Amino acid sequence: MRVISYILLLAVIILGMSFAMLNSGAVVINYYLGHRSFPLSLVLVMTFSGGALLGILIGTWLVLKMKVKNYRLRQRLKFAEKEIENLRAIPLQDAH
Repeated sequence: MRVISYILLLAVIILGMSFAMLNSGAVVINYYLGHRSFPLSLVLVMTFSGGALLGILIGTWLVLKMKVKNYRLRQRLKFAEKEIENLRAIPLQDAH
């Protein structure tokens, strides 16, 4: 299993190096305070990484939001079950 991991890591490194060599042209990035020149491969990798990071952050926020909602629902369920048990323990009174 470890050998497969190393082979996959080596393949990713080789693909990354070939990607960088094929996209080595300069790209000018203009921003409010000036401009700067970067290699195209760096701009593409940074854009992809930024999007992935943003997706992970939003996904984590949604999962945490659902976990809090699930916790609250479990608390309400425990309360309702406890109330049902208390109601079942009360003896029935006949109205005769």
